[in-house]
Amino acid sequence: MQQSALSSVDAIEAERFRQFIMGVTDYAIYMLSPDGVVVTWNAGAQRFKGYPPEEIIGRHFSMFYTEEDRAAGLPARALEMARTSGKFEAEGWRVRKDGSRFWASVVIDPIVDPQGELLGFAKITRDITERRVAAEQLEHAREALFHSQKLEAIGKLTGGIAHDFNNLLSVIMNGLELLRMTRDPAMVTRSVETMTRAAQRGASLTQQLLAFARQQPLRQEAHDVARVIRSFELVLRRALSEEMRLRLQIQAGLPWAMIDPNQFESALLNLVVNARDAMPWDGEVSIVLDAVTLADNAVEQLPAGRYIRVRVQDNGEGMTPETMARAIEPFFTTKDVGKGTGLGLSQAYGMVQQCQGTLTLESRPGQGTTVSLYFPAVPAQAGAAGQEPAAGLEKVLVVDDQQDVLEAAVSLLTHLGYEVLSADNGEQGLELLRRHPDIGILFSDVVMPGMSGVELGKVARREFPALKIVLASGYVRAALREQMPDIGNFELIAKPYRLSELIRTLKVL
Repeated sequence: MQQSALSSVDAIEAERFRQFIMGVTDYAIYMLSPDGVVVTWNAGAQRFKGYPPEEIIGRHFSMFYTEEDRAAGLPARALEMARTSGKFEAEGWRVRKDGSRFWASVVIDPIVDPQGELLGFAKITRDITERRVAAEQLEHAREALFHSQKLEAIGKLTGGIAHDFNNLLSVIMNGLELLRMTRDPAMVTRSVETMTRAAQRGASLTQQLLAFARQQPLRQEAHDVARVIRSFELVLRRALSEEMRLRLQIQAGLPWAMIDPNQFESALLNLVVNARDAMPWDGEVSIVLDAVTLADNAVEQLPAGRYIRVRVQDNGEGMTPETMARAIEPFFTTKDVGKGTGLGLSQAYGMVQQCQGTLTLESRPGQGTTVSLYFPAVPAQAGAAGQEPAAGLEKVLVVDDQQDVLEAAVSLLTHLGYEVLSADNGEQGLELLRRHPDIGILFSDVVMPGMSGVELGKVARREFPALKIVLASGYVRAALREQMPDIGNFELIAKPYRLSELIRTLKVL
């Protein structure tokens, strides 16, 4: 009697539960046979799939999948995964009775008896199309905002570059006008020096652009960083106004570091200029150089080891957390339009990253800013770059398709004591090599119409194994390697190059 009453209660509870499931309208909840045939069908399934129970019970559930998913065997894989792993859960497109698609969240659970035999599957499906559309719209809005910000930043960058280069071109053009009008040797000398500085500043600006993009090749050598800073001190002091002070604090007995001194000086100058712009007229900039031994991850991105640390500190207005978060982003600048590129911090970051170091920032509004550069230390006895010897009297072939560049290179090499031949394309250069087998050095541009400098170098090396080859390009090795994999087999010098750089490159041949 008691057992019969319990059975009756169980039956009533089971019926209530069945009615509850059948009445749910926000979820499609239905049962499948072990083979995937629909056994039950609730109101939610009918609402957003469009089939009444009499049209769907007894049919295979794969009919809800897209043709592509059925062809790929996804329905069978879903049941097999549910059976073997205890659950299948995924999102994907499903098809309604009218042929329209909706984005579904699907869960399939296996149903087994006490002996573990598979009785079928319970399948729950939700229509989450609106959520997916909302997420896509949000992502599109984010992309549009990012694109707008990027265009604004590129506009500011372009304006800054145009401002800087217009100033440099004005110096050069005015200097050339003076040279045409004057016979005064002193004025000629001053004009040439002024134009030289302007040209060097233009080269430095392009190097900044490449360095922050990490495409500027560095000539890393072991250097005494303290000596580099002291030799550059006068330039740094001139970057500040007369009312400002520059203070050097250099620890004694420091190890050396692997740096490119030209890039390092450029980065240091930019940091000092940034500090100047952030300070009142009577501010102070400190450059602190010391050695630190770091544990692993003591500074983000750095492994444990000994490092040379260069800190540039100012007592200026400091940065807000929002500005600090974006300070080293490409294109980000706080400078007004027409007030420069704002690439100083990006250039320094790109340079120190290429040296296997890192850059850190500390700043608070009203309390100044400290920029720290970390470079891996090397033993002092590793030595620095040697002095540049006088050039020999070898015969050089210069190849460049730009006539002005060709003439300038010929003049430089002639001034150094070389006998120079020239050609304005690769085919002509190869012909001259074959007619003059005593040519000792090939100095060629990389990118030229027809035969490139790399192709010329490969043929020349095959026919003249003893020939020394130098390639020059405004495009750097990283940018050329994908299109010209063989460029790594040649000595490369980046345009624009200085006389001292040309001498150093020829020295190592």
